[in-house]
Amino acid sequence: MQDQVTVIPINAGFYSTDAGASLGVLPRAIWEKTISVDDKHRLRMRINLLLIKDEERLILIDTGIGNKLNDKKKKIYNYTDFLLPNSLQEVGFSCLDITDVILTHLHFDHAGGIVSEFDGVMQLTFPNATHWVQKAEWEIAKTPDMLNAAAYNYQVDLALLEEKGKLKLVDGEHQISEHVEVMKVGGHTEGFQIVKLNFPDCKAVFAGDIIPTEPHLYLPVISAYEISRKDTFKAKLMIKELNIPIFFSHDTEVWST
Repeated sequence: MQDQVTVIPINAGFYSTDAGASLGVLPRAIWEKTISVDDKHRLRMRINLLLIKDEERLILIDTGIGNKLNDKKKKIYNYTDFLLPNSLQEVGFSCLDITDVILTHLHFDHAGGIVSEFDGVMQLTFPNATHWVQKAEWEIAKTPDMLNAAAYNYQVDLALLEEKGKLKLVDGEHQISEHVEVMKVGGHTEGFQIVKLNFPDCKAVFAGDIIPTEPHLYLPVISAYEISRKDTFKAKLMIKELNIPIFFSHDTEVWST
């Protein structure tokens, strides 16, 4: 069964975020007709990852929030338990099987699962994996400026990765495996990267937070969290012009176009 696996969507849990911030300039009068929010005007988000089997490589895109949030932050984000280890087990794999982890960017809901707390000890969740990050993203996460200071937590989420030597920095386009390529597009963060899949029977792109949900397919719908709305717009246009399926990072209803 495992030899037949190419691409598997993986659910790493759920959390909630401010709907207005997520949907940006799209007026509430329009989105509230079809999008539900809770009593705090939060939009429910699923943490959608991808597991890719490419020959002997088992590649995971992003890691979710992880299991280190305190009770206060769990309440703020309405966060569920970290589902990633169980989700991997459900498709026949464990955290030890992962050979590569591609990080689209290093915000807490995508990079928080790099390091997990097991029996009171902080450990790499995927100890056998090389973790692929854009150089620009790593640099801003490690030494953020005032604009980015609240977006990253190097000591909690990232320091152990560097200490253990499991980090691989790339700059721009890079071939991760025979059929998996990353491309730096910026926009959402300084060093945001998308992931392109080029299998003979599966060509697709994991757009991450450039196009996190189906409503974000519309070019003007860009979240308030972007470092550069202009670069995000350019990235969305380029992704759509590829004319291949797009995997969403946070949609709760559908995984892809």
